[in-house]
Amino acid sequence: MSETPWIASYPAPARWDAPLDLGPVQALLDDAAERFGDRPAVEFMGKRATYGQLHALANRAAKGFQQLGVGPGVHVGLYLPNTPHYLVAFFGVLKAGGTVVNYSPLDAAQVLAHKVVDSETSVLVTLDVPTLLPQMEALLGTGRFTTLVVGGLADLAAFPAYADVGTGGAVSQEGRVPFQALLANDGAYQPHPIGDPSATIAVLQYTGGTTGLPKGAMLTHANLTAATSQFMETTKVEPPVLVPGEERTLLVLPLFHIYSLTACMLLCVRLGAEMILHTRFDLEAVVNDLAAKHVTIFLGVPTMFTALLAYPGLAELDLTSMKYAGSGGAPLPLEVQHRFRAVTGCELNEGWGMTETSPSGTFYPMHGKRKAGSCGIPVPQAMLKFASVTDPATYVPLGERGEICIKGPNVMKGYWHNPQATADVMTADGFLRTGDVAYMDADGYVFIVDRIKDMLLCGGYNVYPRNIEEAIYTHPGVAEVSVIGIPDEYRGQSPKAFIALRSGAAPFTIDELKEFLKDKLGKHEMVQVIEFRESLPKTAVGKILKTALYEEEAQRRAAATAGV
Repeated sequence: MSETPWIASYPAPARWDAPLDLGPVQALLDDAAERFGDRPAVEFMGKRATYGQLHALANRAAKGFQQLGVGPGVHVGLYLPNTPHYLVAFFGVLKAGGTVVNYSPLDAAQVLAHKVVDSETSVLVTLDVPTLLPQMEALLGTGRFTTLVVGGLADLAAFPAYADVGTGGAVSQEGRVPFQALLANDGAYQPHPIGDPSATIAVLQYTGGTTGLPKGAMLTHANLTAATSQFMETTKVEPPVLVPGEERTLLVLPLFHIYSLTACMLLCVRLGAEMILHTRFDLEAVVNDLAAKHVTIFLGVPTMFTALLAYPGLAELDLTSMKYAGSGGAPLPLEVQHRFRAVTGCELNEGWGMTETSPSGTFYPMHGKRKAGSCGIPVPQAMLKFASVTDPATYVPLGERGEICIKGPNVMKGYWHNPQATADVMTADGFLRTGDVAYMDADGYVFIVDRIKDMLLCGGYNVYPRNIEEAIYTHPGVAEVSVIGIPDEYRGQSPKAFIALRSGAAPFTIDELKEFLKDKLGKHEMVQVIEFRESLPKTAVGKILKTALYEEEAQRRAAATAGV
């Protein structure tokens, strides 16, 4: 049987064996400035910059960073929301020869301190706002962290020209440099040619840290440009749907997250698309811009699409400009996918990937076969195999459930300063073990079952929470649901469902839910406990955070035990 059954499912003219660009990441902006120099690149708070202007600002940032000592081997942190500062600084660091380290504004103080030391960050860029600046001022002087570049929304008053920028250059005064001073130069930076893009780290992207402190995935220039090329190849259809220089995206996913960084920002730069930046997911603002600004591409996570579908009057809005909608970051409930298509007329395509794959992995063909519940087929030049859940050293046959193992030019170089963690996730034949359980059908379509670590053992049976969640999502009153395992003296574990109801929906009892689910779940999978919430805890990118629910349950049990 073929090891690559998905090739027959590739939608022409896209090819699985298509050549991929494996060059420097900053070259994407250089090329965009040359091809789309006069086209709008970014819009923020009513102001626009063209690709030519963005390119010039990145060049200034590159020289400013070099004046601060940034070059090959120097790590620069970005602790920023979705503002133009991020785009300018990101490309400026890479042009200067440095490496970007992404920091989440939602990270706890302990995690921020760990990243500063572990990543060997020397310079860090942030904004002069209460939610960001104090956290980094407290860490200045920790490890190698000696210089803090501080911007503010006032910088954008003259964006993109930065009319007040002089020519003094970036000089560190007591460890602090204004963002405008970083740009106060002629932009004549010293280029550092990259010898081997597959060996040179472009970004240290820390994993979510759901177990212990996060690890830094070393994403090379080739990893990120390969992923961008993979995304470009998978959108090839006849007649073309996405046209370089003509697209517009609403960029609301946080740029410090790998999904947004690659699938949104870098892909848009490659396409010459305009990026409308939102600092957070404000439903009213997102809905208004989707319609009023004729957005053609919108990428999000399942919780965002759930919120959109709950917006009153969504069906009356003109969303006919939307050409492509994609969901990632977490499994997409089938019910949400169906409702989105019914309301907007646009297919909502699901893909799978992870931080360690930059984050491409699978894609859903824009035309051709559609298989309910699938996250699509492998991206160009990516090989997928499935390892036995009980014996990871062996692979299971096509069609059987196993742990996804992936190899390709988009797969990380390894974990920063952590060879043991790298070895733990690599197979003997060089595939990355992902921790996701799935199966592939005869056409090469992948169906995610669940995370291995989320799997429950109920009465000796393997139970996958995602299967239960999919069933509960079909209930007309459910907006969001997450299922975890709770201790059960008899069964070992039992499923508990945390449910957020749709607006106006009435709560229901556990017996009523069991009656609804009896033809959808096996007895070993049946929910035993439910808890209603106004909302469910989420990560910075909007993924429902099961770890928070497990922690709450543990604290509740500990308190109950202490009270006995």
